[in-house]
Amino acid sequence: MTTPSTDSTPPRARLGSWPTPLEPAPRLARALGLGPDDLWVKRDDLTGLGGGGNKIRKLEWTCGAALAEGATTLVTTGAPQSNHARLTAAAGARLGLRVVLVLAGEPGASASGNLALDGLFGAGVVWADDRERLASRAQEVVEELRGRGEVPALIPFGGSSALGARGYVECARELDDQVPDLATVVVALGSGGTMAGLVAHLGGSRVLGVHVGAVAEPARTVSQLTSELSGKPCTPEELRVRLDRVGAGYGTLTEPVMSALTLAARTEGIVLDPIYTGRAMAGLAAAVEDGDITPGQRTVFLHTGGLPGLFGHPATLARAEAGLLGG
Repeated sequence: MTTPSTDSTPPRARLGSWPTPLEPAPRLARALGLGPDDLWVKRDDLTGLGGGGNKIRKLEWTCGAALAEGATTLVTTGAPQSNHARLTAAAGARLGLRVVLVLAGEPGASASGNLALDGLFGAGVVWADDRERLASRAQEVVEELRGRGEVPALIPFGGSSALGARGYVECARELDDQVPDLATVVVALGSGGTMAGLVAHLGGSRVLGVHVGAVAEPARTVSQLTSELSGKPCTPEELRVRLDRVGAGYGTLTEPVMSALTLAARTEGIVLDPIYTGRAMAGLAAAVEDGDITPGQRTVFLHTGGLPGLFGHPATLARAEAGLLGG
């Protein structure tokens, strides 16, 4: 189903189930040093399509534009375990569009997790040599498709554009209704669109982004997207961004992240992934430790999904299995 555009609102493809639930996390809150009613989890992992996750909110808008332009094929980019790539593949299946994923790396590097679902949804994969080649290789694929008479639509990396970020303005409005006394929402900062949409509606002071290493200048990326989306200047200095949870790089597992994964699982039965939500939870823990988030204030952790990616991360799986206890 597609909602037609008006003079002020672009077309939107209906892909998710809204609003997503908001759940209390009292045992996790106490473990982090907060009061039992201080911490809540916004379950954007339960968005309904293709294994769930935050990218569906963005894809509703980017796919809506693609359909309005008569697209026959969606093309997008990402890492081999990209949640965005997986959900673009699922969105294409739902909408009857072919999908081509341009992924960094080479065949055989990984065959499980999100990649397995990409295949299940029927997406084609083109491999780029490295991340620096993603944009140019995707453009080559677009031109090849046009040459064969198809109508390709290039969906931005991570779904993050001012158009895609509209999905997180909608999420911020849901939070206004669900948590009127919201002090801080904590979110993984990847390609920037999720945080930008939240900031555009909630303001920079109420959104804490935890950098995961996906882009070189996270605060500048978010400020540019926010400015374009809202039509008002937003400087990097207005944003709350933690840069200290990346470790050795985007694809690596750090001890604070493993601790955060374990803590969330063992206090609330919530599964996080090692790249995005695990880093965001590690950032939340650090923010409580250093006083950036304090007891007595209502905090929301935005669970942006990523469960399938956990099964494509062997180091994390090995650590999780090592934690099995005897009966």
